Amino acid sequence: MAVPKNKEELIFSIKDSYSKLKKDLDTIPVRFSTLKEMEGHAKGTKMSVCNLVSYLIGWGELVLKWNRGKINGKEVDFPETGYKWNELGKLAQKFYLDYEKLEYKALLTKLEHTVHTIIALVESIENSDLYEQPWYDKWPIGKMIQLNTSSPYKNARSRIRKWKKLNLLK
Repeated sequence: MAVPKNKEELIFSIKDSYSKLKKDLDTIPVRFSTLKEMEGHAKGTKMSVCNLVSYLIGWGELVLKWNRGKINGKEVDFPETGYKWNELGKLAQKFYLDYEKLEYKALLTKLEHTVHTIIALVESIENSDLYEQPWYDKWPIGKMIQLNTSSPYKNARSRIRKWKKLNLLK
């Protein structure tokens, strides 16, 4: 699908990319979920399926945090307090640590909750507010949401499918 240009397309993109990813995640045996065999988000690192799910949760939670901050009139640190845009590998490592105590099924439940919360957020925002005005720098909030939800879900699905093939998982 092309890059979403309105509220309806954004909701569809999030739901579609997440549902495809979820089908793949649901087929992974728990015993394989902690194997650090995939290319990590920081150069020279390896990650597990659990780490990848933690990464998706982390970005989703950041989107929600950014929105809460903006609504409350607070200064928002982008991408996150203590991190710069050129330190996203370090931020990914933080996300892995943030959720490392959660077991695989709990991570999947948390990801699902985060996705549904983001969809509810998008549904609550007028299309003009989503796409017709800058929200961060030159980017409208709709673009920021897409960059941190449906796009990484698609990327994660590609990584998962490649990893599953290497591990002879269907």
